[in-house]
Amino acid sequence: MSEAPPPPPSRPEEPSGTTPPPPPPAGGYEQAPPPPPAGGYGQAPPPPAYETPGGYGAAGYGGAPAGAAYAEWPQRVLSALIDWFAPFIVAGILFQISNALGYVAWLAALVWAIYQAYLGGQTGQSLGKKTIGLRLISEQTGQVIGGGLGIGRYFLHIVDGLPCYLGYLWPLWDAKKQTFADKIVKTIVVKV
Repeated sequence: MSEAPPPPPSRPEEPSGTTPPPPPPAGGYEQAPPPPPAGGYGQAPPPPAYETPGGYGAAGYGGAPAGAAYAEWPQRVLSALIDWFAPFIVAGILFQISNALGYVAWLAALVWAIYQAYLGGQTGQSLGKKTIGLRLISEQTGQVIGGGLGIGRYFLHIVDGLPCYLGYLWPLWDAKKQTFADKIVKTIVVKV
């Protein structure tokens, strides 16, 4: 004769009013709960920096950030010397030594300049702006403009040079101290 299989082990009784935990997922692993929001459970996330008192854009829509002033023209020129002109001057000197070396240096200078334009848009500060203490931001939001727009702004400086380099001198008398490229992209350069 065959014996009946043993009964399954019984679960301990749960106190009344509670439910047993759900079974683990099919893979046998339990998933961790999602992390709490930045302010903790039940709290709203912090507002963007441009909406906080003293953050970028606190002076209002289209203005310089609270506590920051527009960058002066000599500061912008020094920043540009570090970012753009110095590498091309070195390339020009190397052209005098060797054409092949000069072409390689010129290509490296071009890559350097585009990378600095990307940094200026992505972080608000290229090497030159960081050294001089300036920041490139959107005049509408007070935030950085992004790497792609930073590179686009770099190439738009061609417009500054077309009418006898007038666009490069425009910040000398402009209320927001913008070049033509800044006006097109709607950016401002402020002191940090």
